[in-house]
Amino acid sequence: MTSDKSARTLTLNTGSAKKATADPFAPRRAPVRPPGPARAKSVSASAPKPPRDLSARQGAQRPGPGGERAERLAPRRNDPPYPLHGMPAASRPARDARPDLARVGNVRGEVRLNKRMADLGLCSRREADEWIARGWVRVNGEPAVMGMPVAPDAQVEVLPQARHQQAGQVTILLHKPMGYVSGQPEDGHEAAATLIGAPSQWRGDARHPADGRRFAPEHTRGLAPCGRLDIDSVGLLVLTQDGRIARQLIGDNSGIEKEYLVRVHWAPNGPHGSGVVTQNVQAVFPVAQLARLRHGLSLDDQPLKPAQVEWMNPEQLRFILKEGKKRQIRRMCEQVGLHVVGLKRIRIGNVVLGNLPVGQWRYLGSDERF
Repeated sequence: MTSDKSARTLTLNTGSAKKATADPFAPRRAPVRPPGPARAKSVSASAPKPPRDLSARQGAQRPGPGGERAERLAPRRNDPPYPLHGMPAASRPARDARPDLARVGNVRGEVRLNKRMADLGLCSRREADEWIARGWVRVNGEPAVMGMPVAPDAQVEVLPQARHQQAGQVTILLHKPMGYVSGQPEDGHEAAATLIGAPSQWRGDARHPADGRRFAPEHTRGLAPCGRLDIDSVGLLVLTQDGRIARQLIGDNSGIEKEYLVRVHWAPNGPHGSGVVTQNVQAVFPVAQLARLRHGLSLDDQPLKPAQVEWMNPEQLRFILKEGKKRQIRRMCEQVGLHVVGLKRIRIGNVVLGNLPVGQWRYLGSDERF
């Protein structure tokens, strides 16, 4: 008799078996992709990629999945704002349409508006900027803008408000005494403009003021000296609020004559050296050196313009210059062995110092022109 236990077959149920617990520290395996048909590679993906260069990033043609096409890439932070030389003009980025004021005048002869107004004699550049800011200037019928370029044929119009302000500006003639500086105070010395006031106005001018004009405190505001006069020199000094007169007297192209009386000593070895002559200097001064004073000297490595120089008396020369470098007459005299002991300016253009007392002033008359 055969037992049933020996005939039985052990059958395992794999679905009910428990799964082994995964080791959290065991390395993970990459998932195995099931087998399938081979994936075809495109020609563009399998082809070697060309080296990247700056021209490709600036919008040049490069291959793509769909064939050759134009593609512009956004420039990086460190890329130059404009392409290098040799790039196609069509691929260059458009430039700003705003005018380049630094290059004004290079193409159409345009200049800044304030310079054009100064060239036309309407005012100074500083006044032009002030008028433009206040809306008192129009160009071709339109309100002007600060710094705008204008063509040579542009119509520049100044409104009556500007003309009225300009009519109220004054020009003052002062007989500057020694010890005052022409411009800003320096080295403890006061500016000559501090002398302008009612007490120092010339009596003749106060009794018969030019154009019926009476002194007012606003006449001392913004006075600009027109022409240097050294601290140890005296004579005619012009101070003005009118930019047109300032440009006429000290502008780059100014040719206004300035006349001086200069007292000198003959000092070939310097004012404290040997051979100084204080009397009858004309008799010992070489004629050839007088010719050099008239033309042939240089200051600051620049040749001086011709000057008129002649003897007024044995110790005094008369200079007529058309330029005004710093301490020009004194430095000219030093080069020919003369030492200046006194200098007085008596005329600027057609305006003379006359009998105006030292330290007093008067207005420029309406009938006076430099």
